Amino acid sequence: MKNEYDLSTMKSRKNPYASKLKKSVTMRLGEDVISYFKNMAEESGVPYQSLINLYLRDCVATQKKIDINWHAQ
Repeated sequence: MKNEYDLSTMKSRKNPYASKLKKSVTMRLGEDVISYFKNMAEESGVPYQSLINLYLRDCVATQKKIDINWHAQ
């Protein structure tokens, strides 16, 4: 193995799977939700959007369902 490699002559290639890895979406989240994940992001050193993605991925993996009960007023 060489001590040094000359990478200046390498040609870059686009990742053919990049567009399939993640999709950009717009979501409206409550300020309390954003604050929660931003605080967790500061503690863990992981970007808050990545934490939200990890949480949602865990919900998908465990088939977590939400129980929504609308209360009549």
